[in-house]
Amino acid sequence: MKKRKNKLGITIGDFNGIGAEIIIKTFKDNRMMDFCTPIIFSSSKIISFYRKLLKYHDFNFNVINAIKNAHPKKVNLLNISNEDINLNVGESSDNSGKYAYKSIMKACEALKTDEINSLITAPINKLNIKNYKNDFIGHTELLGKEFEGVPLMMMVSDIMKITFITGHIPISKLKSSITTKNIVTKTKIFNSSLKHDFNILKPKIAVLGLNPHAGENGMLGEEEDKFISPAIKELQKIDILAYGPFPADSFFSDKNLSFFDGIVAMYHDQGLIPFKTTSFTQGVNFTAGLNIIRTSPVHGTAYEIAGKGIANENSFRQAVFLACDIYKNRSLNLAKK
Repeated sequence: MKKRKNKLGITIGDFNGIGAEIIIKTFKDNRMMDFCTPIIFSSSKIISFYRKLLKYHDFNFNVINAIKNAHPKKVNLLNISNEDINLNVGESSDNSGKYAYKSIMKACEALKTDEINSLITAPINKLNIKNYKNDFIGHTELLGKEFEGVPLMMMVSDIMKITFITGHIPISKLKSSITTKNIVTKTKIFNSSLKHDFNILKPKIAVLGLNPHAGENGMLGEEEDKFISPAIKELQKIDILAYGPFPADSFFSDKNLSFFDGIVAMYHDQGLIPFKTTSFTQGVNFTAGLNIIRTSPVHGTAYEIAGKGIANENSFRQAVFLACDIYKNRSLNLAKK
């Protein structure tokens, strides 16, 4: 079977942040085009502005008006707007939120028509998009509405793969979301992704507790006994290798991280604090559970360093590699059926 090179869509993110810089820095290396055909959903004015500001005169891109015209050995830019754009580098603006949302939705259209094979999203400011689109919460939630499946945020690095029972919700709503059904449903999606997206035949999954010391036998909380342990037993009955609940404060040792293929955290910060502490410059945010592939760097817009040429592009580069790896794995698994 002839290998198809990944047509990789890239959203511009907040154009006042570091998105354009990390895109340019990543694809200045022409060897990246051996892995994929990049297509940036943006305006040539934005990329030209940052190329000049950062003095990357050796970075070239191919402006196209249709994805079918993308050059397989060049960085392509699909011009999604010819309007004048006021860039205020390092500052949040309603206009940058509106443009970031437009870039995302244009990329979604291309995914739906199979014009691109996977997607990388550059960092956004959720609030300035929400000012334009009131129901916007984040990429994960938007993609869940636009595509088939149930979206599951997964953080990926060489050190760990971790997912979360609850995502972007307030702590006050946390306990009501920690249910046996939720834990079983999301761990099943996680297990399936580890198998089919990462080619791990029988993933070993660690499930963390919610309370200090995983409840200390009910002394410090009852969620472990009421919801988490029953979920683990239910998962084991359907041949998913789930173990726990483990106390979160002592779990993240080298021994545990090397033994388990995946970790289920109960809430956002419980998992993201150890992940970002160990993997901030190399980690990738992957949206599992959908019929499309989407990755992104783990950091935000970093307004404070935007336009200064000092942004670290490694997380974005790793997001490119992961999107290409998952595309290859899904293609191979599809061919086996």
